[in-house]
Amino acid sequence: MISETSEEKTILVTGGAGFIGSHLVDRLLSLGYQIVVLDNFNDFYDPNLKRENIREHLKSQNYRLIDGDIRSLLQVEDVFESHSIDIVVHLAAMAGVRPSIDKPALYNEVNLIGTLNILESCRKHGVPKLVYASSSSVYGNNEKVPFHEGDRVDHPISPYASTKKSGELMVHTYCHLFGLDAVCLRFFTVYGPRQRPEMAIHKFTRQISRGEPIDRYGDGSTFRDYTYIDDIVDGIMACLKKSFGYQVINLGRSDTVALSELISLLEEKLSREAVVNQLPTQPGDVEKTFADISRAGELLGFEPRVSISEGLNRFVAWYLQEQGGK
Repeated sequence: MISETSEEKTILVTGGAGFIGSHLVDRLLSLGYQIVVLDNFNDFYDPNLKRENIREHLKSQNYRLIDGDIRSLLQVEDVFESHSIDIVVHLAAMAGVRPSIDKPALYNEVNLIGTLNILESCRKHGVPKLVYASSSSVYGNNEKVPFHEGDRVDHPISPYASTKKSGELMVHTYCHLFGLDAVCLRFFTVYGPRQRPEMAIHKFTRQISRGEPIDRYGDGSTFRDYTYIDDIVDGIMACLKKSFGYQVINLGRSDTVALSELISLLEEKLSREAVVNQLPTQPGDVEKTFADISRAGELLGFEPRVSISEGLNRFVAWYLQEQGGK
């Protein structure tokens, strides 16, 4: 793994108050980087949770928070004009497959126009490097497993997935035309402390611990490549001092877990039996995700360390501690 010393770099983290962003900022601040966070604290979930994510960050002299929206080119350009940005880690996005089906226009505005505004500002202000958060959802219902970056991704099955693939294409265009050095990281089902409350692991943990029914879509045979947040942050950090030209890299654990197995593991960790409400498979949900991480290993020295059992132990411990403090 490459060295993580900061060399006084200033990094703009869009969406830096969210789940992945706040964990990344934890690491960056611990290493002495200068951090600028741009986040609009939208109400996709409780904005107070995001405020809590950054409570400790606000105490650092190396941290600057800007409450702004990437959909506004004027606001984005003002950030670049006011700070000497060396690297952009672009995490801000409307997330979630199912909500994108109901609000495709919003997802396009944030994920496409917002990303274009970031790219244009990088070009105008000479920012040399971008790390773009893509998603395993771009693979759709790819029949070949594990998913490799060279696989065709021409058949997304949700508006969210199509915006993430479109973002990759826009990043490639700016690399080709303007010499931007960029990497698109396809994240595979990230979980851990501070995970968004509507995501399966967080939602199931909350509902099982309260004795509430959980909604299981399908027969439980769908499977996911669950990746612990610390491993994802390791992968992002490994990108900061490496040149790519343009590259797409999977970040996953390369180890799949069936939905039924995930529920059983959570029952074990919580010492409670789940009450399962069986529902039909939802439109936009893929049947499986499974990352081929050979490219990440070769280019980044990426080696995921946290098993699903250990990761769930950590998540449940965090969740119970949070609830005990309320």
